[in-house]
Amino acid sequence: MLPEFKDTPNFESEDEERAFWATHDSTEYIDWGKAEAVVLPKLKPSTKTISLRMPEMMLNELRLIANKRDVPYQSLIKVFLKERIDQEMERFVSATVTSSSQ
Repeated sequence: MLPEFKDTPNFESEDEERAFWATHDSTEYIDWGKAEAVVLPKLKPSTKTISLRMPEMMLNELRLIANKRDVPYQSLIKVFLKERIDQEMERFVSATVTSSSQ
């Protein structure tokens, strides 16, 4: 027997829609089994400019490593941060799963 899905409401604004989805389970409204992967080749992730203070020696070392890899040092910083964030998130998820299974 196929599951019946609820009709998705019409929203007056994005804020109203955001509030709705924050409190409702989309699997009651959408058949995710029929979802298809979408590639958006021209979509660029949004970025935010920040100011970051770091020891001059650390910055010099980063520039040296970046120069040896032939990449801009700011790009290298983003790669290093992303790798570490992924490690920490993996540890966080593992710890969460382990604690919830006890």
